[in-house]
Amino acid sequence: MPAEQPTILATSGGLRPGHRTLVEFDKLIHFALDLSGVDGRTPRLCHVGTAGGDQRAMNANMTEAGRVAGVDVSVLNLFTMPPTDDLEDYVLSHDVIWVGGGSVANLLAVWEVHGLGAVFRKAWEAGVVLSGVSAGSICWHAGGATDSFGPDLRIVTNGLGFLPHGNGVHYDSEEQRRPKIHEAVASGVLPKTYCTDDGAGLLYRGTELVEAVTERPGASAYVVVRDDSSATAQEETLDTRVL
Repeated sequence: MPAEQPTILATSGGLRPGHRTLVEFDKLIHFALDLSGVDGRTPRLCHVGTAGGDQRAMNANMTEAGRVAGVDVSVLNLFTMPPTDDLEDYVLSHDVIWVGGGSVANLLAVWEVHGLGAVFRKAWEAGVVLSGVSAGSICWHAGGATDSFGPDLRIVTNGLGFLPHGNGVHYDSEEQRRPKIHEAVASGVLPKTYCTDDGAGLLYRGTELVEAVTERPGASAYVVVRDDSSATAQEETLDTRVL
């Protein structure tokens, strides 16, 4: 059964070092699977590694992590070609879409070539849970801060825009992230922006944020808004539930 309503879980986490494998699914991925409402069968997760260049090693790591977790994992490679002529049918056959990190600018460009924005929108509206980490978080929003172009962060504003907000990731672990988001919100380049520390996630139902969660105690989520009277960015820490 699909999620009760269009659902996105946008994160700065999801994986942890494995005991006998390189990585395992952490609580955020398990939460995304729970949100899908699957009962009575093995859940199906589609790993999308476009932002990392569809690395076969990462595909194998995700498939192995799925085996450990009892999850059926498939991968949507776009390099050198998609796995099927019917991407809509392929995507909609899964319960959760998990988009990995890397270059969000390259991800958006490649997805546009293959028409994946429209496909993911249909999946979202049909109750497939859209999720991911870093680039796989920013992509669902209007835009955010990225190192896609080099070590000095730049702002992208051509996200898929399913969520009409900005998004900031790795908020506590990369020192450029917070000031870059504040600058973009203060100048009006980004709208109201939701941000996550490493290990935290943002749960949206439809286009509304309903909850911030974390798999790492101490990690938080934030909202940054523009104060029009002072033309400055104002930040508020959100209540964040530990999974």
